[in-house]
Amino acid sequence: MLKKSSWVLWGAALFLAWHGLLLLFLWSRPLTPSSTGGDEGSRLTAQVIRLAQDAETELERQKDLLRQIHRYSRLRGLRREARPSQPSRVFTSHPLNSTQLYPRLPPQPQKATETVLPVLVLACDRSTVRRCLDKLLRYRPSAQRFPLIVSQDCGHAETAAVIASYGDALTHIRQPDLSDIPVPPEHRKFQGYYKIARHYRWALGQVFRTYRHRAAIVVEDDLEVAPDFFEYFQAAFPLLLTDPSLWCVSAWNDNGKEQLVDEAQAQLLYRTDFFPGLGWLLLAELWDELEPKWPPAFWDDWMRQPEQRRDRSCVRPEVSRTVTFGRKGVSHGQFYDQYLKFIKLNDRFVPFTRLDLSYLQKDPYESFFLSKVYAAPEVKVEELQGNRRRELGTVRLQYSGRDSFKAFAKALGLMDDLKSGVPRAGYRGIVAFVYRGRRVYLAPPADWRGYDPTWS
Repeated sequence: MLKKSSWVLWGAALFLAWHGLLLLFLWSRPLTPSSTGGDEGSRLTAQVIRLAQDAETELERQKDLLRQIHRYSRLRGLRREARPSQPSRVFTSHPLNSTQLYPRLPPQPQKATETVLPVLVLACDRSTVRRCLDKLLRYRPSAQRFPLIVSQDCGHAETAAVIASYGDALTHIRQPDLSDIPVPPEHRKFQGYYKIARHYRWALGQVFRTYRHRAAIVVEDDLEVAPDFFEYFQAAFPLLLTDPSLWCVSAWNDNGKEQLVDEAQAQLLYRTDFFPGLGWLLLAELWDELEPKWPPAFWDDWMRQPEQRRDRSCVRPEVSRTVTFGRKGVSHGQFYDQYLKFIKLNDRFVPFTRLDLSYLQKDPYESFFLSKVYAAPEVKVEELQGNRRRELGTVRLQYSGRDSFKAFAKALGLMDDLKSGVPRAGYRGIVAFVYRGRRVYLAPPADWRGYDPTWS
């Protein structure tokens, strides 16, 4: 195709040069004596004018052709830039195969591509919110498609001044109720968690009730986003519209430490039964469901309870599209030093809107994912730790109960806590990760019967 366009370009250039010489010849040709008067001179003049008009029309056509060639060349350049630096590979069957790359995307529904997806930033007393806002504004492709709403609690003047400094680039709203919340005596040290839940309820109410948005992306003031953060959510949004078994899209991988992910496969996405948070997309319909029973505190763990999850899943990435820099907070750095500060933030733009994400729908995903997991040869944890049996490639490590799961997770550097029996980043009890450069599935037996909420 590139060779063909080069021939067209040379042909167009030769055509323009020939017609330019022809015009120059005609305009420089001396007039005959009769050209100052009489029919012959008039006819010659008319012919020259007609030739000039025809040449001008043809020149415009050729200019249009050149413009099309230029646009085509620029498009090819953009596509080359969007592709990964490694040699292209052919997509043959399914994107969860780590040896396959970008499938082609069928046209998206018009409704999904035009929906406004506001980004709601929950802020309090961190003046470092600037780091969060700077990245959001740097990578935002459209202010109209992705309006930025910053909701501030706490009444912290320095943080308010930082937010106000962005002017019309965002909308700054303030939580009106800054009072202390009556809590049980044993929860006195958890007052901050009560205020966070109250702020979430008020801020989400503003987005869905006052501004009446169709959906929203929620982040907190201590998150930094990846270059393809908006691209990811824009592409995954149609999945929420069409698959009722999904209730959120998250930018976060709980086991996203650098040594546990395949950075070269940044396009890989998974379903997970664990609510990840930390940069997530929800629909207005979900807020209609959750708002009447919103909890007074610990809202994220409440979301992970079976009564709220209702067997629904979220989409999560292989490589996180957010990372937290907020060690200071109501959790006093819980998990930060051990896990969170090591999360790998994706630094390579993946053109998700050009990929076919239909494999994430429940039926095709389960059919492919489960067959892939349980077809993988089983190994012992000692063999993984000793880096033995490398010839097997992708492998499976099977756990039989809560204690064996926690022991294996701890031994391999995964987060080992469970919420209502669901492991972090798990789907049907399976946690996918990379260990010493190869894919590993930490999985229950193939006859898994569901989560046990007592595993918490």
